[in-house]
Amino acid sequence: MTEVLGVVLAGGLATRMGGGDKSLLSLQGRPILSHVLERLEPQVTQVVLNANGPPARFEGFGLPVIGDELTGHLGPLAGVHAAMQCARARDIPYVLSVAADTPFFPRDLLSQCMNVAESSQAPVVLASSFDATRERWMRHPTFGLWSASLCDSLETALRTGIRKIVQWTDSIGGNDARFDVPSGEIDPFFNVNTPEDLATANQWDRR
Repeated sequence: MTEVLGVVLAGGLATRMGGGDKSLLSLQGRPILSHVLERLEPQVTQVVLNANGPPARFEGFGLPVIGDELTGHLGPLAGVHAAMQCARARDIPYVLSVAADTPFFPRDLLSQCMNVAESSQAPVVLASSFDATRERWMRHPTFGLWSASLCDSLETALRTGIRKIVQWTDSIGGNDARFDVPSGEIDPFFNVNTPEDLATANQWDRR
């Protein structure tokens, strides 16, 4: 079985939520991060949390907390880079990234992304789902399978000003894994950005 390091990207500033850690907000009686870990941990070999600032606020989850190696709040790509460095140090060939504010993501995220990676030989596979309102497939750049061998290439891109995930993944031949959303179901990549989003998520029971 191929080893995969799972990383929860929690380095955002949560400005639309008024600041603080969105992942620690309560959803259906538990922190959002608990829901995320419940889905991620069975899919991967190890899990780390990418977050900047004092790591003690996450000590109750029993996870290694890794900050961005590159300073300046460079966005989620910097978190992926930190995870790649961690994976490479542990001799783990892949990183599976998920967002800390998206509690309903697919339980088969890894298997679907790995299938696409193996069939297309793509070094990165991002998740996408169909948006019925916009009538098109939408990529979810913080959800993806990354070859840890890209670490040096990504560092170079970050140091030269690249910040958008899709801009970089498209430039290196990335691919997409498509996740269908059954009629009447919520998008599994729904994320909690605002208090209104949190209220909506609390009304859903998605197992």
